[in-house]
Order: sequence, then structure tokens, then C-alpha cells
Amino acid sequence: MIDYRPVGGAMLLAEPLVVRFDALLGEPAAGRALERLDRELDWQRPRLRLYGREHPIPRRQVWMGDTEARYRYSGSDFSPETWHPEASRLRDAVIARLAAAGIRADFNSVLLNRYAGGEERMGWHGDDEPELGPDPLVAAVSLGAERPLRFRWKKRDGEAFNAWLPHDSLLLMGPGVQRRLQHALLPRRIPGLRISLTFRRIIP
Repeated sequence: MIDYRPVGGAMLLAEPLVVRFDALLGEPAAGRALERLDRELDWQRPRLRLYGREHPIPRRQVWMGDTEARYRYSGSDFSPETWHPEASRLRDAVIARLAAAGIRADFNSVLLNRYAGGEERMGWHGDDEPELGPDPLVAAVSLGAERPLRFRWKKRDGEAFNAWLPHDSLLLMGPGVQRRLQHALLPRRIPGLRISLTFRRIIP
């Protein structure tokens, strides 16, 4: 298993493209964004249906975006909340950082996940809902406690790997990633609050 530890920005995969950029906002802006999002959002713990049974998700979340960015996930429909100023600022910073790397992006929505500590988690999945199109570009910002996002190949034809995501980092998952890989935030004995913002474009 490959363990990509942060040493500045790094290309983790070339095909399909997975890249980590560090120091997206810089301090004190990144710390301020974490504090405001934690304090000012109406964090929710919806119940999702899995294998015929309903379960509360093991974290808290907010779905946010443009009015038309409705999303269906695990049998539930989500209507977006209005953009929070910090989330909007982060979206613009992500688009600018990607543009500087020669990557064009246009996001109209974001899923924010709040992990109170290392025991809260996200199971194996791909961001491959029909609303995202066949090969979406997905960009994830991490604020707070550093944790690894684990990847595995759907056809098990490659080695699984961890992408460690420090505070104020940006992970780009390019076209083909959601089709070919799954990812998860597995439980770890890592203390501290972490908020992730996963930007994407919903196709109405």
C-alpha cells in the first residue's frame, strides 16, 4: 500500500489525474475559514438508506450551491443551501489555483463534511451520481486535522494508496477518477476537527 505523505504539492496519479496542492489560502485565512464554517453553518446528520435500512451518517454535512444544483445520494434528495461567504471564497480560490495549473473548472455546488474527530468517517464510494456527468472533475479542500483519504481501484488492477490531506490543502480528482477508483475516509486515532469541502458541478 502506497502512503503519500505531504511534502508540498504532489502528483499522486497521472492517469487518471490525482493531484494535491498545498497552502490554498495561507494563514490566517485558512484557520479563519475553518472556524467560521464550524460555527456558522447549520450542520446536519441526515439518515441514508443502505441495504434496505436507514442509518444516520457518521459525520455532519451541509449541501450548498446554486439554486438548480439538486443532488440525489443514497436514496435521498438534497436541495442546496445558499452559498456561505467562506465557501464561496474557497470555491473562487480553488478555481484560481486550478486555472494557474492550466485546468479549467466551473463549480456550482459543494458538499461540506464535518468530522469531529478520527472516529467519524466516510465509507467507500465514488462521486459518480448521474447529476455529475460521466467523468466529473471533483476538487476537495481540507481544513483542520490532517487525515488520509484512501483510494482503491474498482477492478483491483492497481495498488491501493493513501493521500494525506493536511490543513489548507486541495485535492484534485480529474476525469476518470470516479469511474475507475473509489475513495474513503476511514476511522483513525487522529484527534481534532476536520472540515472538507468537495466542489463539483451538477448538471441540471
